[in-house]
Parts: sequence; structure tokens; C-alpha cells
Amino acid sequence: MRNGEVSYWWQALGGFPPRRPSLPGPIEADVCIVGGGYTGLWTAYYLAGLRPSLRIVVLEAAFAGYGASGRNGGWVTAELPGSRERYARAPGGTAGVRALEAALRATVDEVGRVCAAESIDCDFVRGGRLSVATTPAQLARLRGGLAGIRERGDGNDVYEFLSKDETRARVNVAGALGGLYAPASARVQPAALAAGIAAAAERRGVRIFEATPASAIGPAGRGGAGAGAVARTKFGDVRAASVLRCTEGYTAALPGQRRALLPMNSHMIVTEPLAPGAWQEIGWDGCETLSDEAHAYMYAQRTADGRIALGGRGVPYRFASATDHLGVTDPSTIAALTDVLRRLFPAAASAGIAHAWCGVLGVPRDWCATVTYDPRSRLGWAGGYTGHGVAAANLAGRTLADLVIGEPTELAALPWVGHRSRTWEPEPARWAGVHGLYALYRLADKLESPAAGPGGAGTGGAGTGGAGTGGAGTGGAGTGGAGTGGADGSAGEEAGRSAAGGPGAARAWVGEALGRVGDTISGIPH
Repeated sequence: MRNGEVSYWWQALGGFPPRRPSLPGPIEADVCIVGGGYTGLWTAYYLAGLRPSLRIVVLEAAFAGYGASGRNGGWVTAELPGSRERYARAPGGTAGVRALEAALRATVDEVGRVCAAESIDCDFVRGGRLSVATTPAQLARLRGGLAGIRERGDGNDVYEFLSKDETRARVNVAGALGGLYAPASARVQPAALAAGIAAAAERRGVRIFEATPASAIGPAGRGGAGAGAVARTKFGDVRAASVLRCTEGYTAALPGQRRALLPMNSHMIVTEPLAPGAWQEIGWDGCETLSDEAHAYMYAQRTADGRIALGGRGVPYRFASATDHLGVTDPSTIAALTDVLRRLFPAAASAGIAHAWCGVLGVPRDWCATVTYDPRSRLGWAGGYTGHGVAAANLAGRTLADLVIGEPTELAALPWVGHRSRTWEPEPARWAGVHGLYALYRLADKLESPAAGPGGAGTGGAGTGGAGTGGAGTGGAGTGGAGTGGADGSAGEEAGRSAAGGPGAARAWVGEALGRVGDTISGIPH
């Protein structure tokens, strides 16, 4: 098994890409973008399309797509990277939030359009997103979330509830009791997407300098409004009319930004290619992006070369906002993710783990992404996508380009524009808080699991015993499903709760309560 080496995605492309030159010395530009991930590359691409005459420079500390853009789960998803309630405090109110959600859904197609137009071969498949409930408590959360979705006026064209059988007809997840399907999502090979955007931006005249970390970003001097801004590097300064920070999980390394975005870790494993018989049992023919409803959730995709790539939180955060070395992942996290993989996909139990890696994503203190540009200082920034950044970075790049150009557009009026979040707590409170939160989430998941009860995993998936006979109704996650009744899973859920009785029901209730406490303390939106 390979460990680190940035990610499987880059190794699948043949290893690290050919290195572009570093900054040759002090230069001037119209726009300097710090960060060569999705946000910086999309911003450069769209800016060059809007104003071909602009001199646009991208400074990247390693190579384009080195960070989360080349390591993520490959989800081009329309999930909102923030809280509806917090975004609704902007002048646009609830209507503004609805506009942002609609723009994110349209962004999935925009990414696909650019991939086709620019011949970016990144295995883009618009198969939708499937979130699966594997315990009665997860099913209750899923149905509660669906009720809120319906109250907002979204129908099956945005989110569709799937029964147990409908869920497993799409992806045969062991123990699935129901699911929520969102059509606006696509699967991609993330490193191939990053490489493709970089090449497309260069074809438009953008200059990308690699192995060129910026040591500071700020206004150019005392010239007042319009004097421009500067990005400082060991090779010299880049002075530009505008400087844009697009550094996401690596933002804390810049002066004055130590507590702006928390670099949250995310870890992934990928199997060897599965045998045809395993895929026949699992299904997954639609290439849906997949997650579960656990508090410490997993995310996964079926890769174009017939593997399962699956991720989760693992060690959530390193002290003092430290980041990983080339994606190397600790053995305990690899083992934990492997257990999740084999529990959810027994047909893949014999498949070897080919590669493990990790990366960091940017998390603001209020868990709400922002796109900001200050015409006076000529500084701008975008990010804080909290793990929902593949599509959001495209929308942010288009928005940041509009803001730099200075023309009013619908994107420039979206509620995440100009959004401000307070900074994270200083250490050691930051480290203790994040680790405490995820310890709470894991305990909550354990208490909600039918396997936590007497009888363990037992037979029938969720166990005879566990959360009562059959866990979530007769047969639990095995035969008999979520009970006999409601297409929305309500009868099965109630059957599971009734069957669990006594200690099992109490454990699940405590688990759900702990999860809600964690959400409230952290401010994580749902």
C-alpha cells in the first residue's frame, strides 16, 4: 500500500506533474492570485476570459493542485458551504440564500460545460449525490432534514427520499435503511480537473509560477485607494493592481491569518480495482457521490477505473494549524477507514487497499464560506468551503472575477459576498475544542449504532440483539428491511425504535443528543 505521495489521484496520472518555473524575480501584474488550487485557478481562468488584456499571475507554493484540489473525494456537489440562517442575515435575506443555492446547482453543470469545452478529461459524470442512513437514528435525521427541505419549497427535483429498496438499487450499501438523492452532483478525478483548469488558464494567457510561496500579502504602500497591492516572495515582490488570496487550508501560514481558517484534516483510502462480481453485487452504476448520515460521516465515489475511494475525518486537526507532509496518513486512521469500507461494502472485503493519503480543508469559525474584495485596499479572498469546495470554488472564482472587474452582476450580490467570520480561538483551546468535538461525534455514532447493544453485530447486519431483534425492524439491515411500511421509512424507523426498547433506545437517544450538543457548540450548520 502506498501512503501519502500527495494522493492516489496524482499517482494515477503518472505522478507529480512537470514542474512549472518559479517566479524569476520582481514583476508587475494587473492581478496576482496567491494559491494554485481550484479557487485561484478558476478565478484566473474566468478573469482572463472576461478581460483578455489583463496580466494575470498565479503564485503557487508547491505545484498547481497540490493541496485539497488534488486530494479531495471528487464531489462536484451543490451542497451549501455554510449556514442558511447566517447567510440570510445579509441584505438579500432568505431570497439571497435561495439564489446562492440555485447558483451552486447550476455550477455543477458549469463545471461540466468547461470540462467539455476545454477537453478536460477528468471522468466527469453527473450521477447525483446519495446520502444513506444505516441506523434508525441516521434515518430520523435524514427524514428531519427532508422535512426542512420541503418547508423551503424544494421538491424531488432537488432532493428525493429513497426507500431502503430504492437506495440499495442504486448502491447496495450494507445496512441501508433509506437515502436522500440530490441530482445536482457529479463525480470527477480531482487532480485531473485541477491540471485541466491550470492548462486552460494558461491557454488564456495566465502565467503560473510554482514552488513560489508568498510570505506576505498587503497593500502596496501609502498611495491611498488605487495604489494596488503586493505579494512578497523570496524571489521578489509581485506588485499588482489587485492581489487575491486563494489559499484555503494553508491560509494560517500567512502573517496575520493564523486564526482565520482552521486547516481541518480529511483522510482517504482507495481500493485495488474490484472484480466484476463485486461490482455486480454493489451496483453503483450511476456513479453517484456517496455519503452516510453519521455525525463523523464518510464520503465515497466509484472511480472510473473500478475502485472505491472512501474518506473520513481521522485525526481532525494538528496543533497550531500544522499541515501534513505530502499526505502521509497514520495507520490507525487507515485501519478505521478500512473497517468502514468493509462494513458498508462486504463485497469489497477482499479487495486490497492500494493507497492512503490526507489533506487539509479550510474551515471558518462560523463554518460559512466567503468571497470578498475590497476596492480600497485592492485585496480580495475566497474560501472556507468546509469540505464542499469543488463546485463552490468554481462559483467563488466567477464571483471574485466579477468583483475585481467591478461590474455589478447577480453573482456579486450573493449573500456570501463580503461575509465575515470571527477568528478561531487561540491554542490550546482550538486544538482541544476540535478534538473534543470529534470525540463527541464518534461517541454519538457508537451509541446510535445497533451493534453497540448486547449481541454485537450478530446476524442480519444490524444484529439480532443490538438495537433489538433486527435493529431497524424485522431483519434490520439484513432481510426484511426497515420493517413493513412507509415508503418514507417511517414505519421501519418506528419498528426499529420499538424493537430496540430499553437500553438500546436510550443509547440512541443519548447519541443523538450528544451529536446535537456538538453541533451547537461548534456552530456546524445542517
